[in-house]
Amino acid sequence: MRNNMKLWTLPLVITLLHSPVCLSVTVSSSKPQVEVHEHTDAVLTCEFRTEKDQNPRIEWKKKGKGVTFVYFNHKFTGPYAERAKIEGATLTIHLVTQKDSGEYRCEVTASEDHVSLGEATVTLNVLVPPHVPSCEVPSSIFVGSGLELLCKDKLSVPPATYRWYKDNKVLMATTDTPYSIDTNKGTLKINSVSKMDTGMYRCESSNSVGAPKSCVAQQLKVMDYPLNMTVVIAGAAGLLALVLFCCICMCVCRHRGCRNEGNHTKSTKSYNPPPPPLPPTRNLKHYKQAQSFMI
Repeated sequence: MRNNMKLWTLPLVITLLHSPVCLSVTVSSSKPQVEVHEHTDAVLTCEFRTEKDQNPRIEWKKKGKGVTFVYFNHKFTGPYAERAKIEGATLTIHLVTQKDSGEYRCEVTASEDHVSLGEATVTLNVLVPPHVPSCEVPSSIFVGSGLELLCKDKLSVPPATYRWYKDNKVLMATTDTPYSIDTNKGTLKINSVSKMDTGMYRCESSNSVGAPKSCVAQQLKVMDYPLNMTVVIAGAAGLLALVLFCCICMCVCRHRGCRNEGNHTKSTKSYNPPPPPLPPTRNLKHYKQAQSFMI
């Protein structure tokens, strides 16, 4: 049995050794994730191997809301025409900005190979240092009011974290402090402000790429209410009661006035007698002269 198996497998092995192996184009990247600082060069590596085709077609595309060409038909397109180069299939983009961040795809087409298309994906992340954040600090607020200060840097990559300063002293929120700070969102909240909260406030944004940036300090003034709140509330309630009372009186007076006016109209209505009858018309046909006159 074993001898029969050896006799049967030997020709098969010889056939496989002498038959051509069908290979396809292979594409890869030694660095699929690339991070570079803004305004520097980004190198997107792409290596390929073909079966037969010695002159394959190389293309680079960028994914976004759609797909745009970077390198096509041996030429760079659009904004890459003046600031990119290609060596083999490796793409270099000069002076990158945040707009260049995204996912790029290297495609190699070898029409003579058994499987003609291969591709590799490289993700580019452009790091941006902190920018001067926008700070929202009201100029004045009343004692006892709630307060929220806002700070935002929308351009830094990775996203910035924030610190608040009062009179050039950093504010550190603890369980004992009357305020809270969200270092990721950039908010400073005070549930009930007091006179002690008056001062100059500024916010600072920072990340791992560059030096921190701060907005211009702004003055916050905490003021007392111009009137006692109890007096204000009591006055408002009294005014409301007075307006309501006047409305009721006007409705009652208008109702009674309409009734009296109706009765007076009914009692003083004038009586007009019918016109007298016209005198009877004389019939000239039956008239006789009662007396004659002599001239």
